[in-house]
Order: sequence, then structure tokens, then C-alpha cells
Amino acid sequence: MDIRIGIANSPRELNFESSQTPAEVEKVVAAALDSDAKFIRLTDDKGKLYIVPTASFSYLEVGSDQARRVGFVA
Repeated sequence: MDIRIGIANSPRELNFESSQTPAEVEKVVAAALDSDAKFIRLTDDKGKLYIVPTASFSYLEVGSDQARRVGFVA
């Protein structure tokens, strides 16, 4: 699953693939925002840990993996 996190006052975004389901990511983010936590922790497919401050969230986009098409589209 593809995760994109927009960071306030930054022209770039975090973008990584995760094995977590959209429901798991939503639960982690919602719990952090509801409890006024300072940051969230998400892991990618390779085991890297991303710690993101909740105060700097602009947006969070959770999408599913789609196979990239190869060749020409008619």
C-alpha cells in the first residue's frame, strides 16, 4: 500500500510503501490525533521506521498498490 504524508511548510512529502492495511494506518493516525500525541510511527515494507510529528500534518493519503502498466495504451 502506498502512503503519502504532506508536511506543513515543506514543498516535499513523505512517500513510501507499507504492508499495513489502510484501516491500520487510519487507526494509528486517528488515535494519535484524538489523544494529542506528539508523533506517529509508521513502518515501510523494508522495516524502516518513520516518526512524523502530528503538529506538522498537512494531509495523509493512503492508497492501494496498483500494478503499473507496461506498453502502449490503445
